[in-house]
Amino acid sequence: MAHRDPRIDAYIAKSADFAKPILEHLRAVVHSACPEVEESIKWNCPHFLYKGSLLCSMAAFKQHCSFHFWHGKQVVGGTDKDGMGQFGKLTSVKQLPAKQALVDYVRKAVSLREAGVKRPRAPSAPRPPPELPADFAALLKKHAAARKTYAAFSPSAQREYVEWIADAKTDATRQKRMATALEWLAEGKQRNWKYQA
Repeated sequence: MAHRDPRIDAYIAKSADFAKPILEHLRAVVHSACPEVEESIKWNCPHFLYKGSLLCSMAAFKQHCSFHFWHGKQVVGGTDKDGMGQFGKLTSVKQLPAKQALVDYVRKAVSLREAGVKRPRAPSAPRPPPELPADFAALLKKHAAARKTYAAFSPSAQREYVEWIADAKTDATRQKRMATALEWLAEGKQRNWKYQA
C-alpha cells in the first residue's frame, strides 16, 4: 500500500474548498500511476518523490492550484501557461488533462528518473565586464603597465578589483585600495593573488 504523508492530508484539509478536489484528484492520479511514490512536504507544499528524487508537486493558493513536474518540459513539453507548473492556474479538475494523460505524464516522469536524466539548466548569460569607476579609470590611464594587465584580465578578475574599490567605506580607504590595485596590476597580479597557488 502506498505511503501517505499525514502532512499532505493536513495541507489538503486546510486548503480552500475549490482546491480540495483538485489536490485529491492529483494525489490519486500520482499514486495510481506510480504505486512506489513517496510523499513529502518541501518548500511548504506537497511533493511526490520516486526513489528519493523529486518527481512532481502540487500547491494550493488563495484562488488557484498548480501542478508541476520536476522535468516539466521533458514530460509535458513547452507550455506558456500563467502560474507555477505546466497546467496554469487551476480552479477546477476540469482544467486538467484527462486522467489517462496525467497517468502517462507521471509514468514518463518516472522513466526519466529511472534513466537518470538531469533537468536541463537554462544557459546563463555571461555577465558584462564591470563598469570602471571614473577615478580609477583616470589612474589606469596614467599607468600603462597596470592598464595593460587590467585589460588582459577576464571580466570576473576585473570585477574583483572594481568591487573591492567600490566597497570601500571611506574615501581614504578607497584611495589606498586604488593605489594598491595599481601596484598589483603593474606587477601582473590578480586581486586575490595571495590565495592563488
